[in-house]
Amino acid sequence: MPWSPVLRRALGGVLLGCVLLGCGAKKTTAGVRDPEKASLAEHDVAADEFNKGNLRSALVHAQRALELDEENHQAQLLTATIFLAFCASSDEECRLNEAEKHARAALKLKPDFASATNTLGVILIRQKRFEDAIGVLKPLTENMVYSTPELAWGNLGQAYLEKGDADQAILSLKKAIALQPGFCVGTYRLGLAYERKGDWRAAIQAYTSTLDTPFEPCKFADVYEARARASFKLNEPEAARADLEQCARVGEKSPTGKRCATTLKQAPPPP
Repeated sequence: MPWSPVLRRALGGVLLGCVLLGCGAKKTTAGVRDPEKASLAEHDVAADEFNKGNLRSALVHAQRALELDEENHQAQLLTATIFLAFCASSDEECRLNEAEKHARAALKLKPDFASATNTLGVILIRQKRFEDAIGVLKPLTENMVYSTPELAWGNLGQAYLEKGDADQAILSLKKAIALQPGFCVGTYRLGLAYERKGDWRAAIQAYTSTLDTPFEPCKFADVYEARARASFKLNEPEAARADLEQCARVGEKSPTGKRCATTLKQAPPPP
C-alpha cells in the first residue's frame, strides 16, 4: 500500500463510496454531450484507482473529472486527497500546496463539506501550520451532522500534539476514542501524547489498546516501535525486544521496520 494506515484513517476513508450525485456542472466541454455525467464517471474511476493504491492513474482521472466539470466538489476533494497521499509515499512528489488548493476549492463550492474540512485540517498539519489546523478542525468537532466526529477530534489531537501541547492533545484524543472505541489511530496518538509527558506506563497501555484492535491495519510497525521505546524507558528489555522483532517483521520493507531491525541488533542481549 503506497500510503500509511495512519493517514488513511485520519482521512477516514473519505474516498470509499464517495461518488455522490448533485455536483452541478455549468461548464461546457467540447465533444462531451453531458460534462456533468462524464465528470462523475471519471471521479468514480479515479476513486477506484485510488483505493487500489494506483495514485498516478487516480490523479489522471481526477484531473480529467475537473476538466469536465470544475464545480464537481467531490472531484476537488478527491484530487486534494490524492496529492496528500503522494506526500505519504514520497517527499519528492509531495505537493501540499496543490492539495490545499483543491481542498479549499471543494469547500468554496460546498462550505458545509465536512470531509473536505477534515482533509484540509490534515493538510495544514502536514504543512506544520498547527494553529491554522486547530482553527479548521475545532469547529468541525462541534458539527452535529458530521458522521465521523472521531476523525475531527483525532486530527485536532494530532494538531495539538505536533504543536507541543500534550495536555490538550490527550483531551482531544480521549474524546475521539470515547466516540469510537476502536479508533486505533486515536489510541496510537494518545500513546505519543503520553510519551511527550513522560508517562511511559500510560503510553504502553495506549499502544497495547491500538494493537488489541481487531482491525489488522492497526497493527502497523510504528506502534510496535513506540511500545518498544516505552518498554526500554521502563527497563523492560524483554518486552521491548519482542516488539522490535514484531516491528521488523511487520514493516520489513519500510523505514520503520528497518530502523527496528537495526535497534534490535544494537540492543543488549537478553540475560
